[in-house]
Amino acid sequence: MTEEEVLTEFRASGALLEGHFKLSSGRHSAHYLQCALVLMNAERAGRLARALVQTLPRDLRNSIDKVVSPAMGGLIIGHEVGRALDKDAIFLERPNGTFELRRGFTLKEGEKVLMVEDVVTTGLSSREAITAVHDAGARVVAEAALVDRSAGEAQLGVPFYPLVSLNFPTYAEDELPPELAEKPLEKPGSRKK
Repeated sequence: MTEEEVLTEFRASGALLEGHFKLSSGRHSAHYLQCALVLMNAERAGRLARALVQTLPRDLRNSIDKVVSPAMGGLIIGHEVGRALDKDAIFLERPNGTFELRRGFTLKEGEKVLMVEDVVTTGLSSREAITAVHDAGARVVAEAALVDRSAGEAQLGVPFYPLVSLNFPTYAEDELPPELAEKPLEKPGSRKK
């Protein structure tokens, strides 16, 4: 899929929002990608997942033992990537603020994991999820995401394969442009900070 085809999918589902948003990273933006909307259609989610899998080198695809995603955002795309790879897909949750495996999910010592996210902005959630996988004894060999919003700046400590890179500017609270600061603030993500 080309970048324009991916954006067409986001626009068609109403998932590309404009306004003033506080992202789960804590940064502010005039654009928000509500991946839950683009992924609510199973056929579309499957198409996006298959396209995402095609960004991975063949040897990497063949070496993956399990797909892991952080809930909530990565859950659907992680499941669909697992289906595209014919691998089990599990997810991490944050019941007390840090990622952990629950619901009977386990990882084996040395298991090779593909981490799958919906959107990466600063990479903080990804790094926390990768740490949780390592703490469980497995090894994250790469991360894949629908969207890289980091402008290539996210440092995850593993190879990173986004389907598309979008460079919508983001701002710290103290550097908001006046036109953005004037708009009502929305916090649409799954983490409320």
